[in-house]
Amino acid sequence: MNSISRRIADELGVREQQVNATVELLDEGATVPFIARYRKEVTGSLDDSQLRSLEERLRYLRELEDRRSTILNSIEEQGKLTDELRASINDADTKNRLEDLYLPYKPKRRTKAQIAREAGLEPLADALYEDPTQDPETTAQGYLNAEAGVDDTKAALDGARYILMERFAEDAELLGSLRDFIWQEGQLKVSVIEGKETEGAKFRDYFDHVEPLKKVPSHRALAILRGRNEGILAYTLVVGDADEDRRAPHPAEQRIAAHWNIRDNGRAADKWLSEVVRWTWRVKLSTQIETDLMAQVREAAETEAINVFAANLKDLLLLAPAGPRPTLGLDPGLRTGVKVAVIDGTSQVVGHGAIYPHAPKNQWDPSIEQLAKWCRDYKIELIAIGNGTASRETEKLVADLCKRYPELKLARIVVSESGASVYSASEFASRELPDLDVTIRGAVSIARRLQDPLAELVKIEPKAIGVGQYQHDVNQVRLSR
Repeated sequence: MNSISRRIADELGVREQQVNATVELLDEGATVPFIARYRKEVTGSLDDSQLRSLEERLRYLRELEDRRSTILNSIEEQGKLTDELRASINDADTKNRLEDLYLPYKPKRRTKAQIAREAGLEPLADALYEDPTQDPETTAQGYLNAEAGVDDTKAALDGARYILMERFAEDAELLGSLRDFIWQEGQLKVSVIEGKETEGAKFRDYFDHVEPLKKVPSHRALAILRGRNEGILAYTLVVGDADEDRRAPHPAEQRIAAHWNIRDNGRAADKWLSEVVRWTWRVKLSTQIETDLMAQVREAAETEAINVFAANLKDLLLLAPAGPRPTLGLDPGLRTGVKVAVIDGTSQVVGHGAIYPHAPKNQWDPSIEQLAKWCRDYKIELIAIGNGTASRETEKLVADLCKRYPELKLARIVVSESGASVYSASEFASRELPDLDVTIRGAVSIARRLQDPLAELVKIEPKAIGVGQYQHDVNQVRLSR
């Protein structure tokens, strides 16, 4: 725990005692808002932003430590834990690095490489790797084993290739190096799936799209990922022209060969070893690294999207309240009419109803008269108009009302109605307004949002307020936090 506290303190630029005090409060069940507001003297006045970062890093590093412990125990039970390996695992500072180190020891289903080892082909793989002057076909003759299914030299060499491919692909240093290389040099190439052009028209910007992987902004990344999930788009990672010409060696293959000291010097086994390297990249590593890096892109995009959502939500919650002034809330609609809620200065519902100024009923003048009556009877000062369907038409109606009856001295404001329908059908609304129809509850919410945005919006799930980008695509647990 001390090492975690030290690390967080260094990252945030605060004292370790502040981190320890905050961790203790979090472990006791205190929330970040509570600590930020009521425990400043304990945390040394850490602000809410520092506390949120601290909580996130604490969660990540504790998960990292739990996984580290599990991996060490697993390798130790296999009797393969060396001092050098233990040191490498203890030094791993990311989950990716930890999993790369664990890969060769991770219990897995019987692989082709394992079957080849059981058939006695590992010495053949070692011989060709360590001494490329040996002829593969000739050397393989000595490893035929009909009982194990190795009937000819092709089967023997295939088995040896699988063994080397697995060995090459499970090297933690190589995996980290390749991941960094593709991240720095890779391009994200996106295309439309054939036949999906019409169905996926909203993704047309990405039908033929290429940009550097490390520079993809969060909104584009989330759009591309959504397009793929909906079966409209396909993507791949490319480096230079290697992926265009499948016959040319991929730059990653060159790095694998260099890491394992494999060179084509015209020796008998050099061509076979080069083919092993090619297969290692094309069959085992390219998809794995693409998956890892796209997960990294998604995580970064989700973090950015959640931060945007949080900032927008904060701005919305902290909008200046109109105050305790009698307000008329209008929830616009066409065929179903405009729902009206009359709210007094204490936010209580004192009247409600519906008017039908728009098509098909077109009761324009009667609607204005009814609104004027409510305004006179309840001394209304403000009219809050929801910004949904028929909002402009309803605003025009209220403008006409103000023009006809200037003595009412009304002020009209268009209010975001995001989440009003969710609130109106919620259990909270049922308890708060049990005698009102769900359609009227929406108008009540719109009026109260103008009087006191914070008091009204906190009743609604944040994600239902709709102030973020792709908020339904991101990790919902992180979004809720």
